[in-house]
Amino acid sequence: MLTPWGEIAVSDAHVHFFSPGFFSSLASQAGRPVSDLERLLDWQIPASNQESAVAWTAELDRHGVDRAALIASIPGDESSVAEAVSLKPNRFFGYFMVNPIAPDGVERAVNGLASGKLQGVCLFPAMHRYSIEDPRLRPIFEAVAACPGAIVFVHCGVLTVGVRRKLGLMSLFDMSYSNPIDLHAVAMMFPRVNFVVPHFGAGYFREVLMLCDLCPNVFLDTSSSNSWLRYQSEPLNLTGVFSKALELAGPRRLLFGTDSSFFPRGWNAAVFQSQVSILRELGIGGADAQAILGGNLQGLLAR
Repeated sequence: MLTPWGEIAVSDAHVHFFSPGFFSSLASQAGRPVSDLERLLDWQIPASNQESAVAWTAELDRHGVDRAALIASIPGDESSVAEAVSLKPNRFFGYFMVNPIAPDGVERAVNGLASGKLQGVCLFPAMHRYSIEDPRLRPIFEAVAACPGAIVFVHCGVLTVGVRRKLGLMSLFDMSYSNPIDLHAVAMMFPRVNFVVPHFGAGYFREVLMLCDLCPNVFLDTSSSNSWLRYQSEPLNLTGVFSKALELAGPRRLLFGTDSSFFPRGWNAAVFQSQVSILRELGIGGADAQAILGGNLQGLLAR
């Protein structure tokens, strides 16, 4: 992609893959047929995983994006992203959500990594109501440590699922499990595991900076509109967030992401443009821009 620093192979570290299985799960919870969701949400619902993979490939092509990390966005849906990766292995990285305290959660995580198609195990402690320090998660971290190019994605901070709200579905999350500080002991215990925290900690910015300062194996994903800024007690804008993150974590531990998800919106180019403008404002050089906008993710997930 042509950027202010020249041609850069842009890779998006955070794209949700809303599969037919994802929409079937939502429809079942809402007590509605899947066909109702398209009307209620004004979203396009794919007929197959292949159709969704083709749509995302075309969308990345349209914007000049080299690769994207696709996230299977409900537990048990890892096969959807694995199928997309199989179809376009040079365009997609595969991430999948796991509930590690479910009876088959740890087994699914280990088997997902063993498939060779998936590289990111996504944990949502507040959503599934567990501590990241729970000993039951250790087999997952051990499996990731043994798998080159694999990472653990840990969602911290504020968690809202807009599509659930639109459908009137409750989200019984528990923010007492959302603090990035909880990850400190785990990251220290597993130094060979690379952890990714999205959205700059989603409201726990000070805490996630402390975590990054203490743990060199923790990376930050820059995705979304970062609306958590409205919770700051002191005035802070996204430029200030980037500046402080660059100071504490450094340019080699920032991963550009958009948090793109549904069609017809597709890839959220406005997030990219906003973040490029901020990096330019901060005077970031070409090598660092290339790292943040794609090189870091490519290196992190290299087999």
